[in-house]
Amino acid sequence: MNKLTLVIGNKNYSSWSLRAWLAARKSGLPFDEVNLSLLQPAFDNHIGDYTQAGRVPVLMVDGVSVWDSLAICEYLNECADHRLWPAERMARAHARSACAEMHSGFDTLRSALPMNCRAQGRKVDVGKALKRDIDRIMSVWGEARERFGRGGGWLYGAFSIADAFYAPVVLRFKTYDVPVDAVAHRYMDHLLADADIQKWAADADQESEILEEEEAGI
Repeated sequence: MNKLTLVIGNKNYSSWSLRAWLAARKSGLPFDEVNLSLLQPAFDNHIGDYTQAGRVPVLMVDGVSVWDSLAICEYLNECADHRLWPAERMARAHARSACAEMHSGFDTLRSALPMNCRAQGRKVDVGKALKRDIDRIMSVWGEARERFGRGGGWLYGAFSIADAFYAPVVLRFKTYDVPVDAVAHRYMDHLLADADIQKWAADADQESEILEEEEAGI
């Protein structure tokens, strides 16, 4: 078995780290965890030990870097007997499309609602662009749940990489009290009750760093 080490940033703020970490937890594969605090001198001093890309997350596999969150999830899926994507072909294609859209889109949501697990009840102005992102996410969730998710509480029934990719959005919606429809509300409740998500949130609550660049809302 290859030795796996996952390098991540602050659990309170690093949404891309959460995606890789949650997939790693759900894979059932043993891995070591290295935490590098974002925007700190130690980050710049040490990130080069793991990747020249200069970003987290990074998965080290016997000393070789896998440095993109989706690539990390795909590698974990291969190592975990392909159980991190839906088994049915069309559901799998839909889940991959949902992940790709999150991976490359929703820029307004990312900037207006930065992930901040410790914060509660923050309020931000919801303009047209942000509302469009929020509505689109609820549409993706609703279609996944209606067409493919009847067998369980995750987007496609059983946990998949799509849930890892949208977990930071659920935490954002919670932090900023974003109004959601009934389907999204049930999905959020399911994800927030998950033991691994609760572990992540508890660890985030213990962090002391405050990154002013990520503190949005009032």
